[in-house]
Amino acid sequence: MPIPRPRVGLMVTCLNDALFPDTGRAVVSLLRRLGVDVEFPAAQTCCGQPMVNTGYLDEAVPLVRNHLDAFAGYDAILAPSGSCAGSVRHQHGLVARRSGDPGLIRGVESAPPVYELSEYLVDVLGVVDVGAYFPHRVTYHPTCHSLRMLGVGDRPTRLLRAVRGLTLLDLPGSGECCGFGGTFAVKNSETSIAMGNDKARHVRSTGAEVLVAGDNSCLMHVGGLLSRQRSGMRVMHLAEVLAQTEPVVERRTERAADPTSVGSAVPDATTEAVR
Repeated sequence: MPIPRPRVGLMVTCLNDALFPDTGRAVVSLLRRLGVDVEFPAAQTCCGQPMVNTGYLDEAVPLVRNHLDAFAGYDAILAPSGSCAGSVRHQHGLVARRSGDPGLIRGVESAPPVYELSEYLVDVLGVVDVGAYFPHRVTYHPTCHSLRMLGVGDRPTRLLRAVRGLTLLDLPGSGECCGFGGTFAVKNSETSIAMGNDKARHVRSTGAEVLVAGDNSCLMHVGGLLSRQRSGMRVMHLAEVLAQTEPVVERRTERAADPTSVGSAVPDATTEAVR
């Protein structure tokens, strides 16, 4: 009897849905390549983290209820964000207990487990080499929620080191916050920018072409500073790197363009006539 494919609900997050849809597409492409049945529940909304972080726990109750309804029945929930995965894992129980609703508490306790991308790949699927190809110099920024709230450790860098063609460069001060921090960047903008400039300086010192992280919120902050500094560096989410594969050359004329590639010889007219 064939083993059923795991059924995963993609919790794409508000920021990715609104500003970085390519990250969600990359997750779907990557998981399907690895044999995972992944779906995007259209009923999903915000996880409620902005309300919880600013003390509005009662206002987060409807969002927790909606999350439970939207992802009911899945084997697991995957979020390409350590921040939002951490919110569901650690804050939803707090919101439920604060509400005093026994049904909501039971619902949170029995909800499908939520994973950050690298956790799901390494811990659940048991893969490190996902068949990716990315021939560039890369440095990796471990975001605060993935590092300190979820404890993903070296999972992202293990995945990156297994990518063919990729050169992973150490980032000085990698454990330091980039200064984004959601509403922190709004309430304390000068401090946030100063911290971001420190991170950008460290990133530029590596000589990398691409800065990679598991949260687009942090990449948006540091990437904006790198752009203003005309660094020439680009930023990419971890999922977008892992979704990259070697190009497939299908037509004979494309093979012939590279004299060193296998099958590059163009058949002569006699060979074509025999066919």
